[in-house]
Amino acid sequence: MIPLLERVGRFTSRYFVVWVLAGSALALYTPGTFTPIADYIAPLLGIVMLGMGLTLSPGDFRRILERPRDVFVGATAQWVCMPLFAYLLVVGLGIPWEIGVGLILLGAAPGGTASNVMTYLGRGDVALSVTITSVTTLAAPLVMPAWVVVLAGEEITVTFAEMAREIVLIVLIPVVAGVVLRVLLDRYAPTAAKAGLSIFPAISVIVIVAIVAAVVGLNAGDVLGASVVVVLAVVVHNALGLGAGYGVGRLTKMSEERARACAFEVGLQNSGLAVALAVAFFDPIAALIPALFSVWHNVTGPALATVFVRRDGEPIAEYESAAVSD
Repeated sequence: MIPLLERVGRFTSRYFVVWVLAGSALALYTPGTFTPIADYIAPLLGIVMLGMGLTLSPGDFRRILERPRDVFVGATAQWVCMPLFAYLLVVGLGIPWEIGVGLILLGAAPGGTASNVMTYLGRGDVALSVTITSVTTLAAPLVMPAWVVVLAGEEITVTFAEMAREIVLIVLIPVVAGVVLRVLLDRYAPTAAKAGLSIFPAISVIVIVAIVAAVVGLNAGDVLGASVVVVLAVVVHNALGLGAGYGVGRLTKMSEERARACAFEVGLQNSGLAVALAVAFFDPIAALIPALFSVWHNVTGPALATVFVRRDGEPIAEYESAAVSD
């Protein structure tokens, strides 16, 4: 049974971009089919974060103490670079605030499982990647609302406390629950633990595709008429993040493997969380940029991983059972 679950996980993960594009196309063709899902975006994302927690272990958090400098550099680069890049793009490109706040949410979001998978594919330091993702995710209830309040200011009505509470419910509690569940399963039901880790990538992919389809359905007209400026903002924001992450890594004397991890951690955001918060606190149009990003970063991530691996002169690995779920 477990080999079958692993094959299902590999298959769904390998063609994640295909499923996202197919779901988005269906949502554009028949928006009403997917818009009801919008009411459940937050709990659905909680399921994904529970799955992320299942992939972690106490040892992942102990690595924070083992490599504090590189973790601090990577997390700080993400916390500072991406929100500021987002703000500069919103202002510089003249993006309306009701749409631009989605880019700021995206910039302030933590890393996600996509960064861990791409680090693995690109022969980066996976342990460092997982640790930075853990740190930025656990800090999200403070970092995200702080940046949104600071950068959007009077343009928003949501308070720091409201957003922090929502992130705790969507991210922190499910991740912690996943870690605890993983420890209990490893100790008392290892077979069940392995089965869960095998099938959760498929579940994560299905959930994220459903979330993206719901957002596209809600904004079908806007997606079809998405301006060049909005698409440009997504592309440039992602490129700046990947470049800044790698550049910061090298400038701070990280090894090549750790600099690659830093590139993916800074450049690939948890777009699902940004979508959930946009729908929960702002106009649904605010979820447009995070939804577009969820597709785009699953194009640039594998592309950069391939560049790294070809530089090493090796064939790129398959996903194994990991999911690019955000």
